[in-house]
Amino acid sequence: MKIAIVGPGAMGCLYAFFLSRAGNEVWLLDNIPERAEKIKSQGLTLEGPGENQQIPFYRITTAPGIIGKAKLVIIFVKAYDTESAVRYAYPLIDSTTALLTLQNGLGNIEIIRSQCAEGNIIAGTTAHGATLLGDGHIRHAGIGETVIGGVDGCGLQLVKHIKELFIQAGIATVITQDVNGLVWGKLLINIGINPLTAIMKIRNGEIVNYPNLVNVMKRAVEEGAQVAQKMNIALPYANPIEKVIEVCNATAGNRSSMLQDIEAGKKTEIEYLNGAIVRYGESLGVPTPVNSLLTDLVQALEKC
Repeated sequence: MKIAIVGPGAMGCLYAFFLSRAGNEVWLLDNIPERAEKIKSQGLTLEGPGENQQIPFYRITTAPGIIGKAKLVIIFVKAYDTESAVRYAYPLIDSTTALLTLQNGLGNIEIIRSQCAEGNIIAGTTAHGATLLGDGHIRHAGIGETVIGGVDGCGLQLVKHIKELFIQAGIATVITQDVNGLVWGKLLINIGINPLTAIMKIRNGEIVNYPNLVNVMKRAVEEGAQVAQKMNIALPYANPIEKVIEVCNATAGNRSSMLQDIEAGKKTEIEYLNGAIVRYGESLGVPTPVNSLLTDLVQALEKC
């Protein structure tokens, strides 16, 4: 299958590595020529549990016309770049294309829908963790399940096909019937982990070592759960706080994407995570003081 992955960051390269190694025609669409040339010349390198492998990778370009129409387009850019990325990738898409977002945060589905009426939208989450060590060089820092589901009446057979494709590539995948609940479930995990790791400059698993941080995490997640409840969203787990602590432990060695962004001097996705909780809370009359404070702190860090 011809697969195009938009965004050669940590997660984009991780999925490109697995899907390419499984024998698929995988392309990476980049917007930085120098990075594309470096990956083309050096290939993809994966470090991780039981893995330390480099594979050649020549199918990377900044010109979507070179790729042509793809059967699957995976959007792996930051949430604030989704709109421009979908417009950039538009030449890859026709009525048979599946568009998959595995991004963090709220709003990505709506942006993809507004920019591309032709594609079949699939959304999901992944519990894999990856750290970008260099262009095309990643550390697989956490192994977990990928969950996907169709949006706007996208056919179940297409979703099943993507699931089998991922499983054949070694990416454990299941299907959900409630994409909205899934996205919100991942959101609550991210609002509890990402800003604290970025502010404190610690790995995911270190949060649970500090009772004060656990208390802040609990309050942030409780606020998010109250907003979700007000919106009648069914979360994919019974106890949000227990789930966040479980993920902290399961991805203990991972450096969150927000921490990586702060360390690299890049903009973070805080507006689409904790900031989204604040905006929804304001519109629904749900107080979100902890999420508001975390948003302000991370935005201040971006400017340091």
